[in-house]
Amino acid sequence: MDVHVTGSTVRGTTRAPPSKSYTHRALLAAGYSDGATVRSPLVSADTRATARAVTAFGGAVEPVSGAGVIDAGEVADGDDLSIPDDAEALAVDGFGGRPAVPDDVIDCANSGTTMRLVTAAAALADGATVLTGDGSLRSRPQGPLLTALADLGVRAESTRGNGRAPLVVSGPLAGGEVAIPGDVSSQYVTALLMAGAVTERGIEVELTTELKSAPYVDITLELLADFGVEATPVGADGTPLDGAAGAAGFVVEGGQSYAPPGGSYAVPGDFSSISYLVAAGAIAAEPGDAVRIEGARPSAQGDAAIVDIAERMGVDVEWDRDEGVITVRRSDLSGVEVDVGDTPDLLPTIAALGAVADGDTRITNCEHVRYKETDRVAAMAEELAALGAETTEEPDVLTVHGSESDLRGATVDGRADHRIVMALAVAALAAEGTTTIRGGEHVDVSFPGFFDAMADLGMAVEREGADE
Repeated sequence: MDVHVTGSTVRGTTRAPPSKSYTHRALLAAGYSDGATVRSPLVSADTRATARAVTAFGGAVEPVSGAGVIDAGEVADGDDLSIPDDAEALAVDGFGGRPAVPDDVIDCANSGTTMRLVTAAAALADGATVLTGDGSLRSRPQGPLLTALADLGVRAESTRGNGRAPLVVSGPLAGGEVAIPGDVSSQYVTALLMAGAVTERGIEVELTTELKSAPYVDITLELLADFGVEATPVGADGTPLDGAAGAAGFVVEGGQSYAPPGGSYAVPGDFSSISYLVAAGAIAAEPGDAVRIEGARPSAQGDAAIVDIAERMGVDVEWDRDEGVITVRRSDLSGVEVDVGDTPDLLPTIAALGAVADGDTRITNCEHVRYKETDRVAAMAEELAALGAETTEEPDVLTVHGSESDLRGATVDGRADHRIVMALAVAALAAEGTTTIRGGEHVDVSFPGFFDAMADLGMAVEREGADE
């Protein structure tokens, strides 16, 4: 789907979508349980993939309305659970920590989080599980997790021998000690901790390199605690730490049970998605007015750093943490240096802000951002250049030269990546004329209502081929 965005101003109140990161973890945690309800979930292409995996392991996921469980049937259109986008809650009939061997291949579609978390879950099954995904997902590295599972005594292989999907995993996993790098994907750690809690022996994870994206592991630790599971980050001397940052490893005892208080868990708002709304307000809020974002309650999400980054760039932004409301006004922006080692998903947003800022915006420690749905460093450099921005790309640094940039409408490629599409749409607000973004449908991965929300705020947007 092509999306046409014309330079325009925005104003009014919108609401953050639920967190994709928390929804993935909550659905699988509920799957590990005997049963739980996940309230206020993000229902998207990615989280549907995790729901399918829970079902494949012998669980069930059904939408809930105020009147109770909706009879969703088994499968819609042959490949997707029939879960409406606006489901208020999802009732999960769990597999009690003992996943069955799936009847068929598990298709993770474009969801890297699903594949990594579910790969470790598959290791618990007494038999073989095959996992695959779309072309993009089949290009993403899974090797360190496969090696870790193999070191724990599980058969874990790439069918092509290149550390990428399709994968074959055969358990059961008993637990043990394992070493894994921390600078490729924090999701490897999350996968091992979530599965390790229901093993016989538990799992001790040693990090062989510094942990990147530590806040995402903090999300995992927070959610595990909410489900009654204890996992502990430790220092080099084995001393327990308060959070994942600076951890030399992690310990999760085996034989634990997943059981949230009252049998339910509520998903918080998503700060990765909030970042685009903050950027839109900073770039294009109607003079004298503001963009007001609801659902922004504090949590362990590292991407809440977007508020501080915006303030550093000169944005007039206020965050009422008690009410969960962020208010953003159009501002004159100045370039800054931002380390995204712990917040890789913010790179596209920061790059878009940098394109309209005075001076240079230097985004550092970003090599791991090249291994997402696409190489997001190269994608933002190349697509912003198509809009008239000047950029310098290095292996681990992206610099956007705002003072040398003059944004004008052009045709750009969203690279089949939801975050690239949304960041380019925000940049298009400040471009002269109309920008055409190819692949606009990919926002469904994390923010299905993105263009509706932006249109409600005043963005001049047209969607080719979209349902009216």
